[in-house]
Amino acid sequence: MKQILVVDDSPVIRKVTRRILEAMHKFQISEAEDGKQALDACAFLMPDAIFVDGHMPVLDGFEFVKQLRKMPGGTTPRIVFCMSENDVAQTARARYYGADEFMLKPFDREVLESKIADIGLAA
Repeated sequence: MKQILVVDDSPVIRKVTRRILEAMHKFQISEAEDGKQALDACAFLMPDAIFVDGHMPVLDGFEFVKQLRKMPGGTTPRIVFCMSENDVAQTARARYYGADEFMLKPFDREVLESKIADIGLAA
């Protein structure tokens, strides 16, 4: 079963994302509320994919992606960078650090399923 890590400081976003992904019945989901917790989780078990918010306390999504890509095995996960606005500069920065795909919040099941397909995790 594929492992997905959802990283967002909003418990509501984490809960919605978890419910949609769990309904697909092919993913094991874990959560982190900031980039520091996410790095710790990845050191324990590197996921197949990560959905990460750009703006969080403690360690933001940009720095998380940058540090993750330097970790052993950190180049493997597919990263979907989640943003609340379509900002070309932030998208370029996230891509530079190693994000694979992008998704605007709020999103629904259809958008999330599309991103799963885009990163190669669809069956």
